[in-house]
Amino acid sequence: MDQETLENGLAGSASSAKNFPGLDDWRQLNIDQQPTWQEHPDYTNVINELNTVPPLVFAGEVDRLRKNLAEVAKGKAFFLQGGDCAETFEGATADKISARVKTLLQMAVVLTYGASMPVVKMGRMAGQFSKPRSSNTETRDGVTLPTFRGEMVNGFEFAEEARAHDPRRMVQGYHTSASTLNLVRAFTTGGFADLRLVNQWNRGFTSNPAHARYESLSGEIDRALKFMEACGADFDAMKTTELYVGHEGLLLDYERALTRIDSRTNQPYDTSGHFIWIGERTRGLDDAHVDFLSKVRNPIGVKLGPSTTADDALRLIDKLDPEREPGRLTFITRMGASKIRENLPALVEGVQASGAKVVWVTDPMHGNTISVPSGYKTRRFDDVVDEVKGFFEVHEALGSFPGGIHIEMTGDDVAECLGGSDPINEEAFADRYETLCDPRLNHRQSLEIAFLVAEYLSRR
Repeated sequence: MDQETLENGLAGSASSAKNFPGLDDWRQLNIDQQPTWQEHPDYTNVINELNTVPPLVFAGEVDRLRKNLAEVAKGKAFFLQGGDCAETFEGATADKISARVKTLLQMAVVLTYGASMPVVKMGRMAGQFSKPRSSNTETRDGVTLPTFRGEMVNGFEFAEEARAHDPRRMVQGYHTSASTLNLVRAFTTGGFADLRLVNQWNRGFTSNPAHARYESLSGEIDRALKFMEACGADFDAMKTTELYVGHEGLLLDYERALTRIDSRTNQPYDTSGHFIWIGERTRGLDDAHVDFLSKVRNPIGVKLGPSTTADDALRLIDKLDPEREPGRLTFITRMGASKIRENLPALVEGVQASGAKVVWVTDPMHGNTISVPSGYKTRRFDDVVDEVKGFFEVHEALGSFPGGIHIEMTGDDVAECLGGSDPINEEAFADRYETLCDPRLNHRQSLEIAFLVAEYLSRR
């Protein structure tokens, strides 16, 4: 981060947004997927504390991300976002965070080479501590308790005390996010992200016989780096990188409390993360989540499922991006492999006809979740790949730009999604299934996705 951006960001995020006009209109609207903790004795103290804590991200950083995403909207960059389905407080260790960052950097190198363009990198981390759920309660052996909604709301253990909605968890979520961001910034500026080192990691991946088909692309990257070094390229500039963070802006109490006013523009920024998205379950045009996030200057994403119509998409654009600002709005499509080719074209055509410049991203995870006889939720790797292919096929046919990919992944050797070149089978779930919510791609499966996307991008 350059000094001017740092100074602007620090100054621009320091003042409270307590009385800013319009930021509390959402409180009068329909709101879904929220905790029932307003009557908790610590609720008011928690909100007051979050109103005064330092910002997690700075206005200058958010502005730079919006400019980078504008390049994606213009077809001049590619957007990669990945991370946990739901972060855990216990999982915010240096080893686990570094493994996730390492995997994202490896994927980004492969995609950068395949696309021959910059890759905007974003972790689904430092704030992804809450999840929407299809039911408010869960019943086991005749006992009914509140559903687990992520560790910023309640605990995973099926016990009455653990499942109670506790606003004090928002403070723990804030501090865990701050620790995570501290590590992310250290890793991406302290030599960990050196391009040559990252490519060495990829060589280890392609040395596995299961991934032999990717060895050629890895070799090309290696030769390109050696050529650059022989020509005297400035590798000092390649030792650091930008890695942004984003999460679903589900808990509006938390998002509102962390909103600050930029002293340069007098505009509100949600300083809980660089990028905030609205989920499929909370994207009602006249509802609270859309209203609140329409008021902040962050780049905003919206998940679009198979029921989305072109009219829905256009009305969301009018609400969230009325100025038609490239980089402001990202549509993250989550159709399912069986529906992507049928349902996506109408959305893309409708948006194209309107002249709006949104970023199109595929989420190939959420529309492909299944349950297996053993009771585990999982996803088939082949379905994930097929939805990615369908996404690219639709955009190629319509002449639009397939701007990015959004996946649930981890840098760890888990067994949660079935298949891949180095296949995971259902028997492995008993020992290596670790997620508290939805299944994630493991390290090897994530890299395989990157190589597959890079192969497509290299043919464009």
